[in-house]
Amino acid sequence: MRSKACNPLVRQGYHFFSPASSAALKPCMWTVRALRGGETCYKQRFYGIESHRCVQMTPTLKCNQRCLFCWRSMEHEVTEEEEIDPAAILAGIHRLQKKGLSGHKISPLVTPEKWDEAMRPANIAISLSGEPTCYSRLPELVDMLGDAGFSTFLVSNGTRPHVLSDCRPFQLYVSLDAPDEAVYRKLCRPVEDTWEQVQESLSLLGTRRSAIRITLVAGWNDAAPERYARMIQDSGARYVEVKGYMHVGYSRLRLSRDCMPDHARVAAFAQSIAKYCDYTCIDESPVSRVVCLERRDI
Repeated sequence: MRSKACNPLVRQGYHFFSPASSAALKPCMWTVRALRGGETCYKQRFYGIESHRCVQMTPTLKCNQRCLFCWRSMEHEVTEEEEIDPAAILAGIHRLQKKGLSGHKISPLVTPEKWDEAMRPANIAISLSGEPTCYSRLPELVDMLGDAGFSTFLVSNGTRPHVLSDCRPFQLYVSLDAPDEAVYRKLCRPVEDTWEQVQESLSLLGTRRSAIRITLVAGWNDAAPERYARMIQDSGARYVEVKGYMHVGYSRLRLSRDCMPDHARVAAFAQSIAKYCDYTCIDESPVSRVVCLERRDI
């Protein structure tokens, strides 16, 4: 059976695919806001992903980093679990998404048309919690979701390039949250020495639709833009997202509110990176404190 450590997550709105695994789904706040006719996620603005038709899930809560800025609950991480079959995840997506959104159907802000669309999700964001490459059947899952007609956004910390090399999502994200190994060790706190593995994962990005995610933490990793730029340039990734750390969730136990940069600071750092590489800032979402850069030769 799944660890009792997951019980607090159930109270937070996590819906688990099976009693024995930690594979879970939870509609994000942008899905709910969009369903109710409000603001949409920056992924809709940048990439055309309809927020109310997006599923946020993970095949495992296990993670091999202990990032200080992570809002997710590493305090409730599982240590043992029975891996779920990818087919069981696919079979449960519509049911759990409906369950997660069901309380909003009666809202006068939710139109019948919007609800019907939300019950036909089109995109799967494999990004809820944990590190998805810790799930041994991730390539199979990504292929299965694609064959079922979903676009997939796979978000990884890049520590297991041998798994990512076999994954074929619609868009692959790799996190780059430090300009060098010393900052990486202090901020991301990897369980093993994985800086070189992150570099290897970055090298995979030039051959596929991809994005690098930089979570900017004031006073920790908001320096040396030229070093970020060098790694970004070498990667060949199509997009780069520079996103401000948000002082929310469990990260409040690890970092102070002063570590949260405002959007102007995020935008300025993104522009600093762009000065040193062949990327240009193409869009931004101040409400999410994120700036999107794109490679110029696309």
